[in-house]
Amino acid sequence: MRIAKIFPLLMIWLASLPAIAQVPEVPSVIYFADMTLQLNEQARREIQADVNALYRNPQYFQIKLDRVNLYMPIVERVLREQGVPDDLKYLVIQESSLISDAVSTSNAVGFWQFKKGTAEEVFLRVDNQVDERKNIVSSTRGAALYLKKHQGHLNNWATALVSYQMGLGGARGYFGDQYKGKRTMEIDRNSHWYLKKYLAHKIAFEGQTGKLVSNGDYLHEYTVKGPTTLAEVARQLGVSENHLKDYNKWAPTGTIPGDKTYVVTYIQKGIAPVRPAIQTDLPPTEKGQTGPVLAQSGQVSPYPKVTGNTSKATQRGQVSVNGIKAVMASASGPITQLANQVDMKEKKLRRLNDLSKSDPIQAGQYYYTKRKRGKAEATEHVVQAGETLWKISQIHGIRVHSLKAKNRIYQDKDLKPGMVLLLQDYRKRGEEIKMASPTPRPSAPVRTETRLADTGNRPQASSSNTVTSQVAPRVSQTTSPSTTTTLPASIIEHVVEPGDTLYAISRKHQVTVEQLKQWNQIGADNLLKVGQKLVIRK
Repeated sequence: MRIAKIFPLLMIWLASLPAIAQVPEVPSVIYFADMTLQLNEQARREIQADVNALYRNPQYFQIKLDRVNLYMPIVERVLREQGVPDDLKYLVIQESSLISDAVSTSNAVGFWQFKKGTAEEVFLRVDNQVDERKNIVSSTRGAALYLKKHQGHLNNWATALVSYQMGLGGARGYFGDQYKGKRTMEIDRNSHWYLKKYLAHKIAFEGQTGKLVSNGDYLHEYTVKGPTTLAEVARQLGVSENHLKDYNKWAPTGTIPGDKTYVVTYIQKGIAPVRPAIQTDLPPTEKGQTGPVLAQSGQVSPYPKVTGNTSKATQRGQVSVNGIKAVMASASGPITQLANQVDMKEKKLRRLNDLSKSDPIQAGQYYYTKRKRGKAEATEHVVQAGETLWKISQIHGIRVHSLKAKNRIYQDKDLKPGMVLLLQDYRKRGEEIKMASPTPRPSAPVRTETRLADTGNRPQASSSNTVTSQVAPRVSQTTSPSTTTTLPASIIEHVVEPGDTLYAISRKHQVTVEQLKQWNQIGADNLLKVGQKLVIRK
């Protein structure tokens, strides 16, 4: 009788738990940053045990996952701006579970767990008025600087990651030079615990990030130059002062000084820019159309081609994208809103745009209202950093399954910058995919770093909100007529793009990191700037 009473209650409680995906299995090979990590069976089991522990309590996992998905777009953006590999974003989960005022037993504080002295080394302000360790933007930028500095000495992202826990001197003493410059590592029972703990967090969360928070919350950023107060900013934003205090614990007294610009964060619901379609807030072309601006270039790509009455783009039947009827979303949120806007069944709209039920719509973006084609107008597309199969399909108005079939590529992880994808013909079985170096791009103030920083095409973790297509076809490296530089045949230029590292550039052009540094007078900090032109001698 007692069991009969308890059982229904137990079933109700289980049904109320958030739906969490099956515990991911740790593979024997993990790709991390620019490295390949090979796990022996003992290490794999050890990491699997940590992954299982993270999933053990579904309610606790969901709470943490919501916090992760709330802050992660900002973390991804800042790391991308600083040229740090996207994989390093999982480190902040390991450090603090993204609790802004977390404090460790060693008195490390904040999102990235900085001690006061270390925080000041990476230009974070820590005093009675401001503690930037608790500011998601400032602290992530500080962590990126810290990691890049150590990477410059260690030349190995895995050991640089461990140095985050034990310091540069500790990592040098622990690893020596045995992994310097290495891009493969074997992980076994003797591998550093901090690296294995990180890998558990990467495996546990990489399939879960890039989604809307379960209650629809979305974290907005608002730049403020003081002196002012959170109370005044709250009035400007139309939120309560207590709300700002909850999400801005870096300003404990409620005052924002005037020494520099700070970022205030606050919550809104249901307008996260998850999986944007075609960027529209861009400069007009000569024909009055709009098109994606190439990152830091000032050049407007002919794809996607937007034609029609753009002043009424939110009304069905007024504009076409790549010659296919499309509409601009007037509001962000679930796809139901867009379906109501264009008086179309939700299922059909999803099918036309290769969207799933969980993919929300972003205001100001174009979505197709007629079927995309089996082949595009352009013949080829050169893959840019951060692009996905879905994004490329939207750029050219080609169905995703057609794009996959033509190129025999079925997963985003198989895309690499510089790949030349076919948009009309099929790649023959066994035929290698051609590679093309991205065209050098001039620096121009058409797209600022702030715009480049917009959160990206998700649920894929490493994407960009700016659609960065190239003029197709383009197979070999050339320079734009407007930016032609007269160089000897043995010398080429590489224009630094978001996410570029010296190592990645050296691999692309088959030179060494030391050669790059010598040719371009790059110091020991290995710092690069977006738009910077590097000379490469072949």
